[in-house]
Amino acid sequence: MFEMQKPNCPECTEGLDRRGFLGTGVSSVLAVGAIGSVPATVRAQQPPQPAAQRPAKPAEALIQELFNGMTDEQKRSVVLPWSDARRRGMFNNAMTHRISAIFTPAQQELNQRILRSIASDDEGYTKLTRLGTFDGSGGFNNCGVNIFGNPANNQQYAWVFTGHHLTVRCDGNSEPNAAFGGPMYYGHSPDGYSNRNCFFYQTRAVLSVFDALNENQRRQAIVVGTPGEMAPSIRFRGAADSLPGIAGRDLTADQKALVEAVMRNVLSPYRREDADEVMQIVRDNGGMDRMHLAFYRDRGAGDNTRWHFWRLEGPGFVWNYRVLPHVHTYVNIARVV
Repeated sequence: MFEMQKPNCPECTEGLDRRGFLGTGVSSVLAVGAIGSVPATVRAQQPPQPAAQRPAKPAEALIQELFNGMTDEQKRSVVLPWSDARRRGMFNNAMTHRISAIFTPAQQELNQRILRSIASDDEGYTKLTRLGTFDGSGGFNNCGVNIFGNPANNQQYAWVFTGHHLTVRCDGNSEPNAAFGGPMYYGHSPDGYSNRNCFFYQTRAVLSVFDALNENQRRQAIVVGTPGEMAPSIRFRGAADSLPGIAGRDLTADQKALVEAVMRNVLSPYRREDADEVMQIVRDNGGMDRMHLAFYRDRGAGDNTRWHFWRLEGPGFVWNYRVLPHVHTYVNIARVV
């Protein structure tokens, strides 16, 4: 069971009350050329980066360092059992406590280095942090960090970072068949068609696929309605269930290449080993031919030239991306074959 906490998000209220808000999903791989870059108008707004940075370490080593340096009182506040259902939840604000309320300045920096270590590079970190603003959270220290299990001695654990429009985790492959250690959630408050949105490049990439479809293919790809944002709509379907949209096997080689570019595009904020694991899981679950791409438009919507959702789905794979009124994305990827 995946859990999604109702967000403290004023600009989300209408959409959440109407559609519900609980999801599972996954992200994408390495950017292909300029299509994966942050728009220039967005880059211009980026806050200055710290002048000095500590030497890089793998996120897993940094998590163990953080855990070993925590006091018993801190652990009672933020360390939860591996079996706690919230480990696989998706949140829209700090799960239990704000970082600033629990961690010392040195530990705050260490948590920031962990988050940076699960990003692909500085540009990926900029996307995850929404230009360093953390969207409605207003800053890194207003987000939350929890540890499930015990990172010491090769035991199962997960470091889970939560904030406005963001849930990401690192678990040292404690769940070897689940990409990213479980479901992820990301978003940004500007309109998903606006170049002010950090994920506009993803909207643009998937629209390039729609533009490449012929009329018959578009009829297969278009879905009237919404995939929703509640758990039932983003859990994996059974083997006998039909999937919405057009299947990869019904695309030309050039169109398949565009879909794969979209997948690499959405994975671009995350470190290479995580993105590579996603693509290997897709291959293990049957490959690109079994992936489906669907474009959703709300019933009765006035903005009929624009999509409200797009969705990539296949065996053990859901990437559910809401474009309007702003970006909410739910990701869930696991090996199921």
